[in-house]
Amino acid sequence: MGKAPQRPILITGAGRRIGLALAHHFLNQHQPVIVSYRTEYGSIEGLRNAGAVCIQADFSTDAGILSFADTVKSTTDGLRAIVHNASAWQAEKPGTPLSDTLAAMMQIHVHAPYLLNHALQDLLCGHGHAASDIIHFTDYVVERGSDKHIAYAASKAALDNMTRSFARKLAPEVKVNAIAPSLILFNDHDDAEYRQKALNKSLMKIAPGEKEVIDLIDYLLTSCYVTGRSFGVDGGRPLN
Repeated sequence: MGKAPQRPILITGAGRRIGLALAHHFLNQHQPVIVSYRTEYGSIEGLRNAGAVCIQADFSTDAGILSFADTVKSTTDGLRAIVHNASAWQAEKPGTPLSDTLAAMMQIHVHAPYLLNHALQDLLCGHGHAASDIIHFTDYVVERGSDKHIAYAASKAALDNMTRSFARKLAPEVKVNAIAPSLILFNDHDDAEYRQKALNKSLMKIAPGEKEVIDLIDYLLTSCYVTGRSFGVDGGRPLN
């Protein structure tokens, strides 16, 4: 009897930055990957060429989220993990109704993972003890709040709480953990003054790059015991 095919890892929002680096990391390990993307960056074509299944998705509505889940279910009969990387960073600002800002942040950071975890749980379950994972990307501001990104911080705090709830619901077959980063890497357009100011906010004084997060995810996928926890990747910033 032949070896069962590897179950793919699903990564949401994998067109840029950490999600993109993570997708290529797994593909380089010959691990099947499914990614969602909203905008057709050139990087998406690169992922397709590397062997990823790339599915366009609009998470701004619940119907869009559930349609994406249906497409995933038509693509595979099992998942090794779901990595909820899709995110948006929206501040309260004049001219934008506060209710719109809150709704947008809750939609991407709460509705999407909540609905996807429920819709896809049957693909994660049935493969053995601690055989599957869900990983939520939250934020270090969950601990301290944010005066300029109140809705964003609140939505990430809700996702942090859902980590523990889904860990309780899906154990022992599925481990559910969160990663709470602060500065991981800069944008190309960030100037030297901004970069130095940002670096000074943490104890470790560096932007570590995607590998710091990738190594943590590799650990979480390998563990057979760790669930319901949040892992700060913040250089000690809450202590500074």
